[in-house]
Amino acid sequence: MTRQWVLIDADDTLWENSIYFEQAFDEFVQLLDHPRLSPAQVREILDSIEIESIRVNGYGAKNFGRNMQQCFRLLAERPYTDDDARAVMQVADRITEQPMKIFDGVEQTLAYLAERHHVTLCSKGHPEEQNQKIDRSGLRRHFDGCHVVREKDVATYRGLVQQTGREPRKTWMVGNSPRSDINPALAAGLGAVLVRNPNTWSLEQEEIPPPSQRFVVVSAFMDLRELF
Repeated sequence: MTRQWVLIDADDTLWENSIYFEQAFDEFVQLLDHPRLSPAQVREILDSIEIESIRVNGYGAKNFGRNMQQCFRLLAERPYTDDDARAVMQVADRITEQPMKIFDGVEQTLAYLAERHHVTLCSKGHPEEQNQKIDRSGLRRHFDGCHVVREKDVATYRGLVQQTGREPRKTWMVGNSPRSDINPALAAGLGAVLVRNPNTWSLEQEEIPPPSQRFVVVSAFMDLRELF
C-alpha cells in the first residue's frame, strides 16, 4: 500500500475508557438512591444533561462530574448539600485515577504502522486530561503528532487535512465511535476504519454505512496490520 496518513482515536480504541465512566455512573446511582426512578431512567436524564453540557463545556471527567451534580440537584427528593456535591465530584475524580488498560496488540500494531505510514493520534476531550492519558499510556512515541480537539466533526477533519497538506484519498480515521470517528470522516472525504468495541458510549452510537473500499470494520485493533 502507498504510504497513508492514519489518524487514530485514543479512548476506547487504544485503551479502556467508557467502562470507568460506567462505574462512576453506578456509584452515582447509589449516592442518589432515588426511591422511584430506575438506573435506566436516571441515565436518560443524565444523558440529556450531558448533551446540552457538551455543546458548551466539552468532555472529560470534571465536566462529567459537574453534569452528575446537576442531575443530583434535579432529581434528589431531599435537600442537596455540600457533602452531596463533594461526594459526586469524588466519584468523577476517581475516573482519572484508574489504571491504563491498553488493548491487546495495540503497541505492536502501532509500531508496525509507524514503520509504514504516517501515524497521528486524534482524540477529542479536555486537552490536559487527554494528554495525561497519552503520557501514562507510554504510546506517544509511536505517533508523529497528537491532536486533541474539542469535537470531531466534518469541519475538524477537513481542517486537519488542509493544515497538514495531506490528501483525503490517502487519509484514514481509525476509531470505535460511529458518531465521531466514522461518519464525519467519511463525509469529509477520508477513509475510515471502525474498530468494534461493545463498551462504546451510547451517545457515540449512530447508523453506519455498509463496508466499502473506503470504510472497513475490524474486530480488534491488531487487525489493522492486515489492512495497512
